[in-house]
Amino acid sequence: MTNTTIPPQLQIPETLAAGPGPGNTDARVLAAYANAGLADHMQADVLRGMIECKEMLRKVWGTKNTYTFGVAGTGWSGLDCLFSAILPGDKVVTFVNGTFSGIDALTVRMRAASREDLAANSLDPRPANVTLVTVPHGQSVTGDVIETALSTHKPTWAVMAHWETGSGRINDIRAFSDACERHGVMGLVDAVSSLGIEDFDIDDYPGIVGWASCPQKGVLCLPLTYAPVSFSDRYIAHLRANGSSTYVNHPIMEARHWAIHDGKDSAAGTYHRTHSGYAVAAFHEALRINLQHGKAQKAADYAFHEAALRAAVIALGCDVTSNMTSLVVLNLPGKLAGREKDLVQACRARGFGIWPTLSEPVQVRIGILNQLSRQAITDIVERFAAAMNEMGAGADVGAAREALNRHYLAEMAAE
Repeated sequence: MTNTTIPPQLQIPETLAAGPGPGNTDARVLAAYANAGLADHMQADVLRGMIECKEMLRKVWGTKNTYTFGVAGTGWSGLDCLFSAILPGDKVVTFVNGTFSGIDALTVRMRAASREDLAANSLDPRPANVTLVTVPHGQSVTGDVIETALSTHKPTWAVMAHWETGSGRINDIRAFSDACERHGVMGLVDAVSSLGIEDFDIDDYPGIVGWASCPQKGVLCLPLTYAPVSFSDRYIAHLRANGSSTYVNHPIMEARHWAIHDGKDSAAGTYHRTHSGYAVAAFHEALRINLQHGKAQKAADYAFHEAALRAAVIALGCDVTSNMTSLVVLNLPGKLAGREKDLVQACRARGFGIWPTLSEPVQVRIGILNQLSRQAITDIVERFAAAMNEMGAGADVGAAREALNRHYLAEMAAE
């Protein structure tokens, strides 16, 4: 390759990430990443940082689980670790109400499948020992659905997403935990979209033995850093007794690098994989920011600002179908029906990153990750309204502004 064929240096412009995730990374996290020295992954400060991350994670998760740490990679890495205890032939019930719980279910089917199941359809196996309970898009998984499935099938494992980002719906983890306890089932929860946003402590849900999240949503670190996981003693005991087919994302082996040995914290971690000092520094700072904000306050802030965004897009003529507090999922007004993807692409071309849903029916998703201010929400609404009207929606921008004013003035009056 000659110099004339080498591409110029890549320049990626600043964008407003206003989708389901990742969110715009806090400047403090970026600075921590960029300012980390060229540390060996077993250097003392890196290992100390990992121990402090582990301890902070327990506070963020609200748990005394010793096996609480970050899995190197994206949120999918954490979920792969969570599902690593599921073995071929295990009986599993998995609940699906959107794109990402659907991918969780595919992962479960692959792990629980026999060689014959995989030979029949390796990319989409359908083992008889895995029961899929599908709830229509736009609806939540409710207690009655959970109870019926677990009482009927009596599985070893049950799997559910807490917040399903594909459709913007919150599922009932209280009912899920209680049903798992009643029926002797081990519950596994995908908390990718709820950790760091909703105020909950996982120790309040004893029927759930394993949890996984991601770095780039509520935790607001860089996407490719550490996915938070937490496992109860019951999960770890089952894993020890039955094993797993993975080395890389094996919870017990991975935990050793985080100075967790034989169910106890130890003085230092031992080698499992090559971790990044840069990623440790970024993850450490993101966790500090979460704890400084406070779980209850952060949850309240998300709920408050999501309500403002919801009111404004309804004033623009949209129909909101979600109930998450970090994301609004909506149907466009009739004039733009069927043009959801065109609208999203037009917004992205202007540095405004919103998303369509990835499954039918196609809707628009607008997120507020790390956008917890009146100025930020107003900017999101103005950009969205302008994009709609450029496509001929005829949306009433003044009504949207008035909805925002009423919301934020009510807060000022209350203070």
